[in-house]
Amino acid sequence: MSPPKTPVRIGLTAALLLGVAACGPAPGDPKRQIGANPYLPEIHQYLMPPMHVARIVGWGSATPTVPAGLEIKALATGLKNPRSLYVLPNGDVLVVEADGPKAPINRPKEFVMGWVEKKAHSATKAGNRILLIRPGPGDGPPVLQTVFIDHLKSPFGVVLVGDDLYVANTDAVMRFPYQTGQTTITDPGIKLTDLPGGPIDHHWTKSLTASPDGTKLYAGVGSNSNITENGIQAEVGRAAVWEIDRATGAHREYATGLRNPNGLQFEPQSHVLWAVVNERDELGPDLVPDYLTSVKDGAFYGWPYSYYGQHVDPRVMPQRPDLVAKAIPPDYALSSHVAPLGMVFYTGTNLPPAYRGGAFVGEHGSWDRSVLNGYKVVYVPFANGRPSGMAQDVVTGFLTPDDKARGRPVGLAVDGKGGLLIADDVGNTVWRVSAPGQ
Repeated sequence: MSPPKTPVRIGLTAALLLGVAACGPAPGDPKRQIGANPYLPEIHQYLMPPMHVARIVGWGSATPTVPAGLEIKALATGLKNPRSLYVLPNGDVLVVEADGPKAPINRPKEFVMGWVEKKAHSATKAGNRILLIRPGPGDGPPVLQTVFIDHLKSPFGVVLVGDDLYVANTDAVMRFPYQTGQTTITDPGIKLTDLPGGPIDHHWTKSLTASPDGTKLYAGVGSNSNITENGIQAEVGRAAVWEIDRATGAHREYATGLRNPNGLQFEPQSHVLWAVVNERDELGPDLVPDYLTSVKDGAFYGWPYSYYGQHVDPRVMPQRPDLVAKAIPPDYALSSHVAPLGMVFYTGTNLPPAYRGGAFVGEHGSWDRSVLNGYKVVYVPFANGRPSGMAQDVVTGFLTPDDKARGRPVGLAVDGKGGLLIADDVGNTVWRVSAPGQ
């Protein structure tokens, strides 16, 4: 009989596996993987992927960096894991404080990876609630901050349709009554439909938006694993965007093969649904690029059997050449392991014209790449409803020069004055980007 796994033995195992993980190809230039036709290198498989965790140091007196013609200030600080944002029609800002449920550990590898990943996240216990912030006049501080809805289960997505406020918990879409100006909701809400939740709940964030006519909701449901290592049955209903009938709660899988779709938004000009997607790990520092894509009804985007169209992932067994033949490539690569978790189309007029009409993307940042990638907010220009140029860094400074994390951007929103809001779950802050003096 083998001896028990003491903390010392587990720590030694982690150190040994991380040592093995250090071997592999050197990361390339991320810019080669931005746009419609990213460079895709050869596959490299690992016993353990390389892990480079940005140790958290917080902001102190520092703030993020923005280009000339923009300024950034904190809208709210001292929060508890702010993950996503939603702006109500009267200008009130909803801040979703959340973290995922604790996942079961079935293999030593999961323990090691969980141990490492935990170091990249805030130690602040999440609120699992929604706060309401009422901005003050002009550029002044908020005039109100209150708990709007409490006792939620790992919430993430929020959308208002008429007088119905929908919240995507990790395991269900809930409906709450809302009246304009209301600052707290005590109604327990009504469940519209279940979403895939536990006991394993690997990608717990459930993004949410509504169709332009308000009849349907769309929910992003991430996979339960990297590449089905928890079994294909754990993936039922996952790695997909769901279309949910708002009247009945009936749902269907609108698009599939999307490993972890977030930031669901309808592009304002074309009214086409778009999402940002976190792709798979452990194929190398430059595989697989995360991406921004339109979400087509009935389309299959490859996960887990292939990536970026019909590039086969040899680790997935049994193979499914029939599904690979149907896989379509996404529209726009963001480069590998940037972990996009938020996206918003900018339709305001506060920011300079160079930032209008396209999409801002919140890149939470890598932990499985020896040279860190992401940790910033980028802007992807659009023309005629499509990406039309190179992604531009807009909000940076989340990393120190020696690769420590002051913060990590997640969800984005545009406030009632046209400012860009950024949820920073490590810095426990909501930042506001605007033109100077606005």
